[in-house]
Amino acid sequence: MGQAWQPGLMLSPPQGRPFHFDPGALCLELLATGGPGVFARFEVLHEPSDLVHWAGESRLQTGGLELTVTGEELADVRRTRDALFLLTADSAHGRPIDPRHLSALNGAAAEPPLIARMEPDAARAWAPGATGTQLLSTVARDAVDLFTGPYAHRIRECATHNCSLLFVDMSRPGRRRWCSMERCGNRQKARAHRARSV
Repeated sequence: MGQAWQPGLMLSPPQGRPFHFDPGALCLELLATGGPGVFARFEVLHEPSDLVHWAGESRLQTGGLELTVTGEELADVRRTRDALFLLTADSAHGRPIDPRHLSALNGAAAEPPLIARMEPDAARAWAPGATGTQLLSTVARDAVDLFTGPYAHRIRECATHNCSLLFVDMSRPGRRRWCSMERCGNRQKARAHRARSV
C-alpha cells in the first residue's frame, strides 16, 4: 500500500540528511530551489528538465501534466523566483516591499496560468500542452493570493540563525518557528537541552 501524499518537498542540503519541508504554499516551494546572491549555491534548476521535475514533486500533484519548458522560460522562472525570494524575506521581517520585486511578480501573474480540468472520475487533471510560462504564472498567482490573503501576516523565516527557509505558518495556534521539526526544530531542542544541562 502506497504512502499517503503529503504536501511539501524533500530537501537535500549540502551537509546533513534529506528532510521534509512544507512551506505551506506552492509559491514558497519554488523558493527552496535556489535564490539570489549567497543562496545561488542551493540552485537546483539548472536545466529545463529540472523545473519539470520540481513541478512533479510540488503540491501541484502534477499527474498528467504534460509540461514543456524552454531555456528562456527557465531563466524567467529563476529571475522571478529570486525576486519573490527577496519579496518574501522582506515581508517575513516587516520590511517595505521593493517595487522591482513586486513588478516581477505581477508581470508573471499577468500571463495565462495552467489550465485545470476535471476527469470523468472526478480527478483533477491539467490541459495538455502546458508551458513553463503557464507554470510560472500559476506560481505567481499563488503568491498574490498568499500576500493578499488571511495568512499574509504569518509569512516567516526559520528561526535558526543559519537557516533561511521561508514558510507560511498555517498552524492553528500560529506559533511555528522552524522550517521543519525534523531538522531545525530538533536541533534547537537539542541545543536548549544541552544548555540546561550545563
